[in-house]
Amino acid sequence: MYAIVEINGQQFKVEEGKKLFVHHMKDAEAGKTVEFDKVLLVDNDGAVTVGAPQVEGAKVVVEVVNPLVKGDKIIVFKMKRRKDYRRKKGHRAQFTEVEVKQVIA
Repeated sequence: MYAIVEINGQQFKVEEGKKLFVHHMKDAEAGKTVEFDKVLLVDNDGAVTVGAPQVEGAKVVVEVVNPLVKGDKIIVFKMKRRKDYRRKKGHRAQFTEVEVKQVIA
């Protein structure tokens, strides 16, 4: 059984026991359980239910494993040749690691 759920503006395919890295949730604490009710699709052993736009009564229960995980460093380098123009910037995205405990459909 799996479901497609929208978490912080992104869609994820979730199954029980699977770990995900989602965009950083500010109010998340380690060990806290969070419920997401924006379930877009549920596949229950071949019986597919598609929501319009969401599946009624379906939700996904996750547990926060690590509230703040930093992603890989990304370097943004801009250059125009022969114009003495160079810009180097970078950033690291922040994620929250969650583990799916239950898919209720």
